[in-house]
Amino acid sequence: MDVLDLSRWQFGITTVYHFLFVPLTIGLSLVVAGLQTAWYRTKKPAYLRLTRFWGRLFLINFAMGVVTGIVQEFQFGMNWSEYSRFVGDVFGAPLAMEGLIAFFLESTFLGLWIFGWDKLPPRVHLATIWLASIGTALSAYFILAANSWMQHPVGYRINPVTHRAELTDIWAVLTNSTTLVTFPHVIFGAFVTAGAFVAGISAWQIARRRDVAMFRTSLRLAMVVGLVAAGGVALSGHWQAQIMTEQQPMKMAAAEALWQDESSAGFSLFAIGDVENGRNRVNLQVPNGLSVLATNTLDGRVEGINDIQARYLALYGAGDYRPVIGLAYWSFRLMIGFGFLAGLLSLAGLWLTRRGRTPASPWFTRVAVAGIALPFLANSLGWVFTEMGRQPWTVFGVMRTAAAVSPGADVPEVAISLVGFTLVYAVLAAIEVRLLLKFIRLGPEPDPGAETPAEPLPALSY
Repeated sequence: MDVLDLSRWQFGITTVYHFLFVPLTIGLSLVVAGLQTAWYRTKKPAYLRLTRFWGRLFLINFAMGVVTGIVQEFQFGMNWSEYSRFVGDVFGAPLAMEGLIAFFLESTFLGLWIFGWDKLPPRVHLATIWLASIGTALSAYFILAANSWMQHPVGYRINPVTHRAELTDIWAVLTNSTTLVTFPHVIFGAFVTAGAFVAGISAWQIARRRDVAMFRTSLRLAMVVGLVAAGGVALSGHWQAQIMTEQQPMKMAAAEALWQDESSAGFSLFAIGDVENGRNRVNLQVPNGLSVLATNTLDGRVEGINDIQARYLALYGAGDYRPVIGLAYWSFRLMIGFGFLAGLLSLAGLWLTRRGRTPASPWFTRVAVAGIALPFLANSLGWVFTEMGRQPWTVFGVMRTAAAVSPGADVPEVAISLVGFTLVYAVLAAIEVRLLLKFIRLGPEPDPGAETPAEPLPALSY
């Protein structure tokens, strides 16, 4: 591997690892805020205990997200200095706003929430967790605005003297059409992630016969959040596919292994491609499905890989403008598949817990716990598709990835840092899992109103 390949691997590993924590932080912050609101309104101890239990897990995840996110920004200077030099004036603006506005908001009010339980009035203390939750969403918005500029650059000009991109319209960057469809997709995905996390742990606690009624409440809440959010993911993903078809037709074509421009294009379910000859050997399709996804019409025209490549050669000059077709194709499908399974699991859980039922079957617990992984896999594969499908561009249509790498970096330096970061992240992952398991096993704080030992629980049944 050369410096470019190693730098891409390093940034990919650190980015995917960091994003394991981001959606859970966003989703859990809203769950905790909602539970504390329920406690404030009803004064029921169960809601307070759930707030503090899920709040601990939220704080562990938040801390890990902060630690792993810092590394990414350093890499812009270490591995991608040419990129930073070229677009820093534009790309740095939303990142600066994220640090000065969003991160300040979430970290400040999260600190007040942590230390203000017995020091702030209940209403003010409740406001702190809501403001922290809003801060996490704002943080995601500014970062997505920066990333969306790489997907669809707007609000800038190229200085003919310095040959650098200069910001001309920050509002255009912040209201980029790509941002406006990506943000709800990511937020809904975060709620699916939090729903699966809360549901899996709640099912495990119920199986251990610990605070069954209380954890049934959080189980049902998580299933509702997960199901509604899964619908939001599907709808926002549909909008995102239409924007992608318009702005990055090569990415959409690669996702569907569509080689030629085609009207009434089918949605590919399974394909075996012949990349060298630009065709498919096998392609099982849903008739007209891709045209509906991309254009909202049965006979809409969708551009194909070979035709786009020919047009890009004329527009941008010599080069291969195709991403890794197999990676784009399968990451797109697996993202959809895992997301669909997460929504299906929420629907099944709501059915099994209807009318006061509490499922006690071991298989339900195993499926619910295993289901925690589904949205994490969908989120990670979604980002792999988003970033790899854009290749060979760092900034689409403006700067290629090969031109963005640091000229002073060499293979041994990048290789050592790649191995070092990967090992450190493995250690951090072990710490994260150990802390989460520790507090999950400890369970909620004792019920302050329970003066006598609880009676044995009756046998659970459907």
